[in-house]
Order: sequence, then C-alpha cells, then structure tokens
Amino acid sequence: MSCKNSPFLLIKEILVVFFISQHCFFLFSAFFERLFVSSRSIMILKRLSILNYKNIEQADLAFSPKVNCFIGQNGMGKTNLLDAIYYLSFCKSATNPIDSQVMRHEADFFVVQGLYETASGEEEDIYCGMKRRQKKTFKRNKKAYTRFSEHVGFIPLVMVSPSDGELILGGSEERRRFMDVAISQHDKEYLSELINYDKALQQRNALLKMEEEPDAELLGLWEEMMARSGEVIYERRKAFIEGLTPIFQAFYAQISGDSEEVSLAYSSHGERGALLDTIRNGRAKDRIMGYSLHGVHKDDLVMQLGGYPIKREGSQGQNKTYLIALKLAQFDFLRRLGTKVPILLLDDIFDRLDASRVEQIIHLVSGDTFGQIFITDVNRGHLDRIVSSATGDYKLYTVTNGIVELTGSSDNQTGATL
Repeated sequence: MSCKNSPFLLIKEILVVFFISQHCFFLFSAFFERLFVSSRSIMILKRLSILNYKNIEQADLAFSPKVNCFIGQNGMGKTNLLDAIYYLSFCKSATNPIDSQVMRHEADFFVVQGLYETASGEEEDIYCGMKRRQKKTFKRNKKAYTRFSEHVGFIPLVMVSPSDGELILGGSEERRRFMDVAISQHDKEYLSELINYDKALQQRNALLKMEEEPDAELLGLWEEMMARSGEVIYERRKAFIEGLTPIFQAFYAQISGDSEEVSLAYSSHGERGALLDTIRNGRAKDRIMGYSLHGVHKDDLVMQLGGYPIKREGSQGQNKTYLIALKLAQFDFLRRLGTKVPILLLDDIFDRLDASRVEQIIHLVSGDTFGQIFITDVNRGHLDRIVSSATGDYKLYTVTNGIVELTGSSDNQTGATL
C-alpha cells in the first residue's frame, strides 16, 4: 500500500490535532508509524570486512539484521569498529577528518568493505580503500564515485557517542555540523547548496584578506552566491529544527521520566531579512577583520534545560540524556522523511546515567521501532539486558586489542573467532 494514498496517513494527521499532549502524540505516532514500515526499505549490513583500520588489523564479520553488541574495555577497538561502519555511510571517519590517520600505523593501506542487503533481497557492495600518500577510492558495486557527496544519504545512519558532548560544550560549528549531517542524508539539494556556500565563503574571505583593495564586482558575485545558497540552507535548517523539536522533547520525557523541560531554538542571520543585504552591509567591517562575520556559517542551535542554557545548567547525566534524546530524534526524523530506515550506532551510551534512565533507553532500543543496531559497552550487564529484551535476532561480540570474537547469538553459536 502506498504511504501517500494510505487512509492511515489521514488518521495519523487527525491524531496530531487531537492528541496535543507530547506523550500522547509520541505514543500514537509511533504506533501508526509501524503501519508504514512496508513503504520503507530496511538496509541491513550483512557483512563487514576490515584491513588495517585504526587498531583493527583484520576482521571479517557477519552481523545480525537486528541487534549487534560489542563488549570490551576502553581502548580495545569497539569504537573503531563502529567508526568503520560510519565510514561506509559518510565516506569519512566520525572522529578524524584526515584519511591517512585512520590507517593502522604499521600499514601502507587500509580497506573497509560492507555487503548490504535491502528488504527486497538485493545486495549492495560498498568499498573504500586507500594507499598511503594516495587518494582514497570509494565504490558502489565496483563502480567508483566521481564525487563522494553522491554517496551520502544512500545508507542513512545515526551515531550516538561520547564525542557528542561537544554539541553542548563545543563551539557553534559542532551544532551546525549536527544539522548538516542530518539534513544532508535525505536532501541532496541541501548538500549541494552547502558545498556551493562553502566555496563562495572561502573565495570571499580570500578577497577580504588581500592587502590591496579587492575587486568590488568580484566580491559582489561571491556575496550573491553566498546569499542564494544561504537562503536555502536557512530555510531547510529552520524546518528541520521545527520538525525535530517535538520528537526530541518526547524522547527526553520518556528517558527522564518527564522530570525536566527541554527545548531547541535555531539562531541565524537569516532571521534578519534578506541575507544578501545582511552580508553586504557588513562588508566594511569584514574587510577590517579579514573574514566574513555574517551568514549561515555563523548559525547556532540554542539548547536549553528548564529555560536556561544546558551548557551552564545541566549535570553530566542530564547532558547525556539530552544528547541521546537528540540523536534518537534525529533517527526518528530521518525514518519518517526518508525511504530507508537508518542504521543506529550506540557507542558507550550508558555511562554516567542513573539506573532508571538506563532502563528507559534499554526499553526504547529493544523495541521494534529501530532497524539494525550496533551497541558498544564496557558493562556486560547492560548488553545482556538488551539482548534478553530484544524481540529478534542478535549477536554478541568481545573486542580485545582489535580482535573481534563472536561470543553469543540468538542461534547459540558461541566461541567462533572471526
């Protein structure tokens, strides 16, 4: 049944009107979303092959289509394993933008290759390889991409990790990156406009840094490109945050037991009116500074707890809950908008959370809302509870010094070294 023509879509819209309470909306929306699952493709990572990626010398892993858990002490390679999966979705590491630095120290090359399967049974082979001092190669079904941006969004993915703390504690560029990664996975035009805007911004900044007076006409051309692309970026970010906020608040309420009030607000120079006028009006000051002070590259996401900045007010547990709810909301937002259910990576998410919040998260990820999940933790007890609560297939691995060993599964296959 087509999602567009389904009578359930009308029922869902009526529920949004009548169930104003966030809790009611969250529960009823989640129920009706399951009725649309047949209209979305579930992309499963069946097999992952790794050579010389960070501390993983070699691994060839077959995964569960549902829950995959990795247990091990810190520094053993659990996060590196998830990062390799992330790489296959975004053509880059989540933790290091320099490709040569993800290569194992003793090696001259690295390879990450994933075999995916769609709901219809079709297989997709995604390959990335790089030799030291050479450019990386990224292929889909043995055909190389001419631009890596063409691949972004093909395998939607959301990752929750300890580094997410920079969303709260770091600069505004971290929060812009969060918005960009989310929107780019379902909106190719947005990604294209981001690339165009960044190109125009760099060219304008180069002119502003010149000792002699820059060509005013050329400066104007780059400003027009910034404004044209910036307007699109502003509107898409604004719509994204407006749609994300109620989902985020519902997740936070469920995890925290509705004990705190949270909010998100998008702040942008685009709110001041025509972006071209804003950029041009600042030209004289920009010339003095040597860079562009106005534009969507200065946007920010205001994160609040109880009406105050969470950066100042939040405890470690509240910050962690805030970030997990934000990323789960991103997952749900992409799931609703896109044609594919994203893969979910959960890296050490239970640290510094009290028992009640851990239980709520376990309850959430063990349900049937999510597709394929990869979870890491140092606490075997957390993973055992997820596995026991899961309503389907699972695999449990142990990671030690970059070596991954299958130690349990729903098929009772244990002790196999992969």
